Amino acid sequence: MDPIVVTSTEAATGKTAVSLGIAQLAKAAGHSVGYMKPKGTRLQSATGKTRDEDPMLARELLDLDAEMHELEPIVYTPTFIEEAIRGREQPEELRERVLENYEKLAEDRDLMVVEGTDRLSTGGIVDLTDPEIAEMIGANVVLLSRYDEADDVDEIIAAAEQIGDNFAGVLFNAVPDSELDQLTTDVVPFLESRGIDVLGVMPRVKELAGMTVGELAERLGAEVLTTDVSTDVFIERFSVGAMSAEGALTQFRRTQNAAMITGGDRSEIVTAALQASGIKCIILGGGFRPTGAVLGEAEKRGVPVLLLQSDTRMAIDRAEDVLQSGPTRNPETVDRMEKLLEDHADVDLLIGE
Repeated sequence: MDPIVVTSTEAATGKTAVSLGIAQLAKAAGHSVGYMKPKGTRLQSATGKTRDEDPMLARELLDLDAEMHELEPIVYTPTFIEEAIRGREQPEELRERVLENYEKLAEDRDLMVVEGTDRLSTGGIVDLTDPEIAEMIGANVVLLSRYDEADDVDEIIAAAEQIGDNFAGVLFNAVPDSELDQLTTDVVPFLESRGIDVLGVMPRVKELAGMTVGELAERLGAEVLTTDVSTDVFIERFSVGAMSAEGALTQFRRTQNAAMITGGDRSEIVTAALQASGIKCIILGGGFRPTGAVLGEAEKRGVPVLLLQSDTRMAIDRAEDVLQSGPTRNPETVDRMEKLLEDHADVDLLIGE
């Protein structure tokens, strides 16, 4: 069975859950399955180690006995990138490291599932993009994509061209109900007419698409300022309030299921956000508490307000990291994705049977 590289067109597409879901399906079919994540990008800090949540979960689910440095041989931090620019990281040596670890992990395995990164360009500075890794190990590339609007098709076509002969097809994940008809009726036939195989169309499942405000607050360490307002509403994306109130309102009305982030001293931005039905939560940075009138309006509209003591820029970075990491990685999340794959994807094609 040829190895599989699972890559994506953007962040937060469910790549880890899909990668491990495919691996579990192959394991359930009686195959011996290995896993690797060549480039670790989930960082604790700019100079810190990767969080290692994904390889650790893979090791648990697939009963792997490999060491973490074998499962994830490159820690792709900003510091690593700077060192590569200075010539202190040699592409050939790094490619050898990845290939040696891959061959060790693949020994006596029927199938290897290799988890890629959020962008096809990541790793280019050391000649280790996902397409380049796929070419090096002879893998089929599964492109994971969301579908929110028609111009997402441009990204898929461009990605297919960049991946080249190793491209196996596109797998759509977390497709909103409102887009399913257009995707299956118009987009899928169009892509297939362009020679792009569609491996599956998986509907949006709320529990896999984002996280509740309560979970977001807990993972951010934020204080919930509003009272008697539910924190069970789901958040899927965030919007930054860094412009005029008029411009902000236009932007906010275009988004759905979003958390809006701004400084606690920007009451006009918060007021604009409260007028947009797609803003489900407000996150304030800088430790600035809003006025009682603003909090009262938020409570009246049922919009929870969270407060972070860190400055607004850091609050944005932290919120982006948490939201892009998606739902907490655990066996239940992967089991749910495995069932979605079974019901909505061409499993035999995915695992190469």
